[in-house]
Amino acid sequence: MNFHLTEEQSMIQKTIREFSHEVVATGAIERDRSGEFPKDIFHQLGELGLMGLPFSEEYGGAGADTISFAIVVEELSKACASTGITYSAHISLGGAPLHMFGTHQQKLDYLVPICSGETLGAFGLTEPGAGSDAGGTATTAEQRKDSFIINGNKCYITNASYSKVVPITAVTGTNTGKKKLVL
Repeated sequence: MNFHLTEEQSMIQKTIREFSHEVVATGAIERDRSGEFPKDIFHQLGELGLMGLPFSEEYGGAGADTISFAIVVEELSKACASTGITYSAHISLGGAPLHMFGTHQQKLDYLVPICSGETLGAFGLTEPGAGSDAGGTATTAEQRKDSFIINGNKCYITNASYSKVVPITAVTGTNTGKKKLVL
């Protein structure tokens, strides 16, 4: 097994390491104390083309691999753990469900702004009575013509305050006695 980084991965690591040291680390302690969200940092990450790193170029991503994504999370987290987890949630919780399961039109409408950094990715799983147990989801989605009526409560959604779209889990019905979940 080869544990050496590719040329592209090394370039991403160098770029994000410098950015993290020069931009993210500067003011990290003060942001922690004040609770200020670093909108400017995420705007700059968008300008660097990193906000859609692992997603298809067709939707504004960079088409990079999972190792590259992990490198960015690691380097951001070294400078500021909350910035690293916000970025990680943006990609893995917010963008990934759309990239993996969204229709072409949903990707154009919602994934493109996530990839550009226009909005942060978020994901609504956690519920007051179920925690982060997807099997305990009580929120329902009832189909009416070409849309769904959602009933339920979600809480503790990372990045929700800075996201324009939040994919959620909801129960659409039962399948042989087991709950069927849909995003």
